[in-house]
Amino acid sequence: MASTRDNKGSPPKRRVPQQVRSRDRVQRILEVTGDLVVSDGVDSLSTRAIASAAGVPVASLYQYFADKEEILLALVERDLAEMDAQVAEDLAALRELSVRAIVETTINAFVKVYHRRPSFVVIWMRGRTNAAIRDYGRAHNQRMARELFAVAKGSGMVLPESTGRFAELAVEVADRLFQIAFEESLTADPLVVDEAVTMVTAYLEKHATDAGITGIPVPGAEPPPAG
Repeated sequence: MASTRDNKGSPPKRRVPQQVRSRDRVQRILEVTGDLVVSDGVDSLSTRAIASAAGVPVASLYQYFADKEEILLALVERDLAEMDAQVAEDLAALRELSVRAIVETTINAFVKVYHRRPSFVVIWMRGRTNAAIRDYGRAHNQRMARELFAVAKGSGMVLPESTGRFAELAVEVADRLFQIAFEESLTADPLVVDEAVTMVTAYLEKHATDAGITGIPVPGAEPPPAG
């Protein structure tokens, strides 16, 4: 079998290719699936079409994935991991931390990856018919909220009575606004993206310290260039 599940709602444990050739084949399957999703939509996708586009026998595809839904989940997992890396990279480049800086940097980092991975927009922003994808995406949102809240709290940006629940709500609101921004274009409506930054920032600033609103220098960060 291509995968098994430990319990209800948990992501499948897929076979992990050990050989370079097998890993390359899996990557090829994911790439062509992404292309087909963008060109033809999720509903028209089939394992036979994926295998044909990837240039592999259908039987070979089933060595790694149980069905097309599992391939779509693998794409989402890959793309969300790429988003995590982009957020971490962009936040690390900040010289000053504030609620607005964190919100704006995080939202812009996601948009960068959405532009690189348009299939994610189609699968996540316009679909979510796959229960496993919905569960994985929600779990990712919750983890992202916890991590960003920990950064803010550790930097003295959060009021003592504030909890991570506020961060979770902010991430869910941003996720919904992303859906609106991308519902008619794979490149997003820039107005909606800008308004998402404004709305989420305004909400979170209610739970921030004065320093969290005005900004806190990042220790060891290089000063901005003169002039």
